[in-house]
Amino acid sequence: MNKLLLVVGMSLLAAIGLAPPASAEESAKADPVTPYADIRYRLELVGQDGLPDEATASTLRLRAGLKTAEWNGFSALIEGEAIVRLGPRHYNDTINGQTAYPVVADPSDVLLNQAWVKFKPVKAVEAIAGRQAVNFDNQRWVGSVGWRQNDQTLDAARISVKPVKGVALDYGYAWRVSRIFGPDSPQGIWRDNDIHLLRASVEAKPVGTITAYGYFLDIPNAPLSSSKTLGVRLVGDQKLSGKAKLRYAVEYANQRDLGPNPRSFSLDYLLVEPGVSFGAVTAKVGLERLEGNGVAALQTPLATLHAFNGWADKFLTTPADGLRDLYVDVAAKLPAIGSVKGASARLMVHDYNATRGSINFGREWGVMLALPINKQFGANFKYARYHADKFATDTSKFWFALEAKF
Repeated sequence: MNKLLLVVGMSLLAAIGLAPPASAEESAKADPVTPYADIRYRLELVGQDGLPDEATASTLRLRAGLKTAEWNGFSALIEGEAIVRLGPRHYNDTINGQTAYPVVADPSDVLLNQAWVKFKPVKAVEAIAGRQAVNFDNQRWVGSVGWRQNDQTLDAARISVKPVKGVALDYGYAWRVSRIFGPDSPQGIWRDNDIHLLRASVEAKPVGTITAYGYFLDIPNAPLSSSKTLGVRLVGDQKLSGKAKLRYAVEYANQRDLGPNPRSFSLDYLLVEPGVSFGAVTAKVGLERLEGNGVAALQTPLATLHAFNGWADKFLTTPADGLRDLYVDVAAKLPAIGSVKGASARLMVHDYNATRGSINFGREWGVMLALPINKQFGANFKYARYHADKFATDTSKFWFALEAKF
């Protein structure tokens, strides 16, 4: 750990010597303070076998903040949000006691979402401290869970250094995790953590971007989520002919127990995702493998979990026997319809099995349609259907959302 911190420090000194500071003229052109707002209404319907009632969650999120312009390298942001229920309480928001309904994890609340100060002495160096949304790479390990109405944020100090073109080094230390369930939930806040996040990436042309990472999570409030993970990821594409491109992502990681975790394990993660794009259509076939040994399984507690292993959210926690997710992902940009431009559609199909033994968990398919109305307004339709075999129960979910950004 000390050696890695030394590398970051040396890179910081090198970057300060190599990169010119931001000009005072550039800073002066920006407005001193910029207000912004994000308003999102969402209707979520859930039917789940084994529960007597179906969930209907109608919620509105109001998020607003102020961001300052850069002054002598310093800038700041403060952001609050309110999540309110519109209509009956016909869903289990995890804290309202409505356990006859399926879970829709969007509890009502008013809270401080982000508040941070950033220091950027030169273009190649950026340090940020405070409550912040943190998203690394594809958010498989660290993400802000932007799908839910309440973000997952970290109280953290981070530094990012780009000593030369195509190389980036990141280090973060987090002591608190504010989760999507809100402060009224017993699992809404993880306090007194010792979390270290290290990441280094390099653009290795023409192969792609190679990223190495180490995530060390010591979480006293969730000991079974405490772990150390070391991994490497490659993402790239190659032109085939005309408008066609070969796309690929390959990733491997090993996770072991850390700190207060009472279990002893060494478990592997593997992702292989080849694909091809032609014009407006991109198709991928993927295999994601999260190993389990029958008692413990590889977990990603800081991830944006909804983006992985199916939109029905049946595998937010990896089963003890592990998870093998074989999937097909097809996305298409749609032609303009009148004034609506930039619409897109997506189809996902999953087949779930255990990594230990020959257990078939189930299958899932989902479709999504995103409609940008204009630069500030957009709509989203989404549906997922999980067919259970030997894990969980049959579940259907439908979402409709309207969002406005100012």
